[in-house]
Amino acid sequence: MSGGRFADLADGGRQLAALLPDGLVERSLLVCIGRGGQVTGAAVGEALGVGVVAIPTERGDDGVHVDLSEVDVSGREVLVIDDGVETGTAAMVAAAALREAGAIGLVLAVPVCPRDSEVALRMRYDDVIAVTRPLVRTSLHGHYDTFA
Repeated sequence: MSGGRFADLADGGRQLAALLPDGLVERSLLVCIGRGGQVTGAAVGEALGVGVVAIPTERGDDGVHVDLSEVDVSGREVLVIDDGVETGTAAMVAAAALREAGAIGLVLAVPVCPRDSEVALRMRYDDVIAVTRPLVRTSLHGHYDTFA
């Protein structure tokens, strides 16, 4: 399935994997954020034959939090995988936490990234890779036949 629609989160990951440059994958630590990002990231890892580390994120009353206690990113290039972007809040929080933890390079890879959200994300990431870039921000659910 292509053209901005995905059968499910794993399909989004497989389509995303096809866009990732070999050199980027080989030199980067691949991490996935959020529950949906774990499914998408696992599909990327399986398609490319590489490991992917899950970084827990939590939404609380005071915003999104990223837990890097189990991951050492100091001095590493990091490829961040999620199931997609709506507002970009989780991806921006992840970028800030990873930079603070010493990551030297950050690339965001997602199946869906609206163009208006991408502008802000490019201020925090060295690159943003997306399968589809809709003109307007919509719910991620609308890009997936099954979003679970």
